[in-house]
Amino acid sequence: MILEYNLQFFAKDGPGGEKTEAPTSKKLDDARKKGQVAKSKEIANCAGILAMFVLLRFYIGRLGTGFLGLFEGMYSMIPSTIQQYDGNIPIAAILVYLRMAMYRLVLMLLPFFIVSFLVAFVCDVVQVKWKPTADPLKPKFSKLNPISGFKKIFSLNSLVELLKSLVKLALVGYMVYSYLKGQMNQLFLLYDIGLNQSLLLILSIITNLGIRIAAVYIVIAGADFAYQKWKFNEDMKMTKQEVKDEFKEQEGDPQIKGKQKQRMREASMRRMMQQLPTADVVITNPTHYAVAIRYRRDIDDAPVVIAKGADYLAQKIKDVARENDIYIMEDKPLARMLYANVELEQAIPPELYEAVANVLAFVYQMQGKLGA
Repeated sequence: MILEYNLQFFAKDGPGGEKTEAPTSKKLDDARKKGQVAKSKEIANCAGILAMFVLLRFYIGRLGTGFLGLFEGMYSMIPSTIQQYDGNIPIAAILVYLRMAMYRLVLMLLPFFIVSFLVAFVCDVVQVKWKPTADPLKPKFSKLNPISGFKKIFSLNSLVELLKSLVKLALVGYMVYSYLKGQMNQLFLLYDIGLNQSLLLILSIITNLGIRIAAVYIVIAGADFAYQKWKFNEDMKMTKQEVKDEFKEQEGDPQIKGKQKQRMREASMRRMMQQLPTADVVITNPTHYAVAIRYRRDIDDAPVVIAKGADYLAQKIKDVARENDIYIMEDKPLARMLYANVELEQAIPPELYEAVANVLAFVYQMQGKLGA
């Protein structure tokens, strides 16, 4: 019994084989346009946490004063409001006071919002440079496919993210525990000091703890960025077949291009053979090369090569020359020089003027004798 099987099923990464080729610049550009870049979210998180707690450390006095002022202002308005409405405060008045409180609260926290936005923006620009794209925002129905979503949940990337979260939790948890354990003596002082001192102590502990957490995040962010770069490069790798297909797409199918070149050569040869009867002389090697020269004083600034060929084509040129009574002259060095250095329908270079002029003068003399 013979079992038939397809070896392609054993190929990694589907048809085309294993992805071993480095990504081309076109694939990287296409991925960039789609928003696919090597970027670590942990860098923005790390910088954001560090910036927030550094700002809090220098802004803490003003922030505390602002909170106390907000509380005192709202609290002082209660008696006059009750007296104004005889104890029946309407909902509209309460909403006015809440809006005032929210407005002042937003103004106090505005520096944190601005710093958070700037830090996230700068981190993204540093990682992937400035090239915005709206492609990730476009709705894609494939994202609603439950099978694709199920695969993402149980993918290798999800496992790596889970392990990364566990590592972060363990490191940050240990940092918080060790720091608070060393601050236990100060925490016990909260029972014996005033409210303002307690608030300052708590905020100081929080800011110091936040800065230490950010320091741990720096290590996590560095490792994650290296992993994201490696993963992106691996995901962008291409199979040999993909590289070939992309080359064909950019440069065109070699078979098609070959046919186009062949048609161009055939058209050029037909045009050359059509102009050949107007030649004054054909200079030959005598067997390997043949070059047809034409010179019209009223049209051409210098003699022009209107046909040339080697081997079979050279013989063809000589046959056409004989049919049209064009003089054929043997000059091996000149024939080789003209064939190698002058293109079709181009004037001969100045360094060959004298040699070609001698040939044409001899031909004209011969034609004159024949005419006589």
